[in-house]
Parts: sequence; structure tokens; C-alpha cells
Amino acid sequence: MGILRAAAAPLASARTYTRWVYLVLGGALFMPFFIAVLVLMTLVTPWGPTPGADQSGLGAEGFAGTAVAALLGGLTGFIPGVHAVQAQIARSLLGGPLADEPRLAGADWRTRARGSCWLALLFAVGLAVSIATMVVLTDAASLALIPLLGEAPDLGQRIILVNWNPSGAERWAAPFAGAGLLVLFIYAVALLGAAASRLARPFLGASTADRLAAVRARAADLGERNRLAAELHDSIGHALSVVALQAGAASRVIDSDPGFARGALEAIAEQARTATAELDHVLGLLRENPGERAPQRALADVPHLVEAARSAGTEAEYTAAGPVGEVPPAVARELYRICQEGVTNALRHGTGGPIRVRVEAADDTVRVEVANPCAGRRPRRRGGGRGLEGARERVGLLGGDLRAGAEDGVWRLVADIPWKSGR
Repeated sequence: MGILRAAAAPLASARTYTRWVYLVLGGALFMPFFIAVLVLMTLVTPWGPTPGADQSGLGAEGFAGTAVAALLGGLTGFIPGVHAVQAQIARSLLGGPLADEPRLAGADWRTRARGSCWLALLFAVGLAVSIATMVVLTDAASLALIPLLGEAPDLGQRIILVNWNPSGAERWAAPFAGAGLLVLFIYAVALLGAAASRLARPFLGASTADRLAAVRARAADLGERNRLAAELHDSIGHALSVVALQAGAASRVIDSDPGFARGALEAIAEQARTATAELDHVLGLLRENPGERAPQRALADVPHLVEAARSAGTEAEYTAAGPVGEVPPAVARELYRICQEGVTNALRHGTGGPIRVRVEAADDTVRVEVANPCAGRRPRRRGGGRGLEGARERVGLLGGDLRAGAEDGVWRLVADIPWKSGR
């Protein structure tokens, strides 16, 4: 049973017929080149139909014309865009190893040369498959009609391939012969299509440089994903921490101190607006139009960050020293996120003591420090801990250093990032 299933697999597989279509399509695309070359050959050479001669085949001149036409047709592979189109068609119709290849944004001359060679080969083989398809289908249909017509259709009183004009009892066997002929041809096409699917990869697949470019693009995409995750963690996480603290405080004093509760609700509304703006910025990174992005926060927004912590009922202060306004935007944005992470952790895990944020810009290094009292080593929440790791990655990418830990009852988050060179 397993042997029969394996033997029938090529007949039942859709891939057999899509590959058949691919080969016939190659022959169809080849016909304009083929006819043009043959016509030119009849004009400039003595070759052509000779009365009384056997014209059952093209002859040497015809095969030479086929080769020349295939080469000329293959040169179309150098036209921009042709390689990408033919690779996409081959992926869809041939499948096989080529389907797993990365899709190329562009193609250099080497890639186009490989594609041109494949086009020339496809045109020549496709022409042969197209002619064979017409002949086999005609023969199979002719054999199937013999019991109805009483004799073979008028094709020179013979079947093209088998040269057989059955009569008598043989007429009833003719349809089975036609079906067998068609099945054998399908097996041949399946074998040829499988070979084409494996040969297509060296011709249409990615080169080593293309694979390296795809790996780099994938790495850049993963880096951007990680950056977006860090943006969401820092901005939305901070806002939610402040909202949770404000809501908890408001619920405890809503009856005894309505004024404080009203202020807490206003702070919650402000944090919600801030979180919405931050979310709009992160989503803007995913949009195609960069102009739709909300402006990014930088060191100039740290005082607002501290004010939000103060409105949550926690004592907080901010100090700045040096030319903080001259810090480059890329560094200023990352330093704001470091401050945000430090303040968020202080609100979540601190003992309620004062939070001190200091930014100091020296000649060649800018430092941010967030400090708050703690009861000892800050506990790590289950499933958490990504904030400090993300902050360390941000600082490392800018060539800086980040330190975080408890000392003498104070938790400090300190980041030093170089921001000038040659000073």
C-alpha cells in the first residue's frame, strides 16, 4: 500500500502541475525570440523549407537558431527588475529549496548574470516541454477518440508519437494506451520539475553577499524591536507606576482629605496624557511617515519627570550642573530614559524617602545619578528586571558605563556617557 501511495504521489501532487505550468510558461515566453531568430535566419542564410525534403524536425540550423534565441532571451535577465520577478515566479511555482531563500531588495551584475543563465536554460527546456505537451495531449486525445470514430483521427493516418493506427479489437485498447501515455508524460514532467526546483537555487538564490545583507537587516530589525520594547517599558511603565501610587493614595484619603484626592486625580490625568504622548511616539516609529512621530523626550524634560514623582506624594528634587543644554540629542534622549528608569524604580521599591536626580555635564562626559533611600538590596520582582538590563544596553551602545546598587542605605543608579571628543 505504501509503495502504491508513493508511486501515485507525483500524479496527485499539486506541485507537479505548478512546475509543469512553470516549464510551459518558459516555452511560451521564449516563442517571440525563437520565431524572430528563425525568421532572420531564413533571410540571411540559405536555410529554409525545401520542397520534397523531410521537414519532420528543425535540423541542425533549427537547433542552432534555438540556441541563439535562448541566449538572446537570457540577456533580458540583465534588465532591472527581471531577476526579482523571475525569482518570485520560481518560488511560487517551483517551490523547493528556493522557497526558503531570502527575498532580495536589489541584484548586482553577478546575480543578474546567474539569472540570465537560468532564463536561457528555462527557455530552451521550456520550448521542448511545450512542444512535447502539445504532442502528448494530442496523441492521448486521439487515442481516446478511436473507439468513437472507428479509426484514428486524420493525422497522416498515424499517431504522432507511437505511429499506430489501431483497428478491430485494438480500438478498445486505444484509450488505455492514451491514458498510459499521458501518465508516463506526467511522471517525466514531475521528474524534470523536481530537477528544476533544485537547480533554481544556485541560479536564482541569494549569493553570500546577499545572505550577509539579509542577516544584517534581520539584526537591525531585532535591534529596533528591542529598542521599541525598551521605549514602552520605560515610558508606559513609569506612567503606570505613578498612576498606581496616586490612585492608592487617593482611595485612602478621599473621605478625609478630598483636596488631596482631587490633586491625585489630576496627577493621574496628567500621567495618562503623558503616557498617551509616549505611546504615540513609539507607534510613530512603526509608521512609514516619520513626520507622524511625536517629539522624543530629552534631558530638558527631566524636571517634569521629577515634578510628576513629587505630585505622587514622594519628595523629589532635581539639580543640574554644567552645559546640560549642549548634550547631543541622541545622548540626551537616552539619559532621559535612564532618569525615568531610576525614578520609576524609586517609586516602586523605595521607602518613600526623597528621590534625588542630578545631571552633570563635564568637559567630555555627562553623568546622571538617581538616588533614594532603601531598606537594603532591592528585591527583584518575579518576571521583571528588564528595565536595568535595557538601561545598561542603552548606555553600552553609547560607549558609557552604568552602575546600580545599594550602599549605606541608599540605592544609586549612575550612568556616565562620553559626549564630546577631542576636548
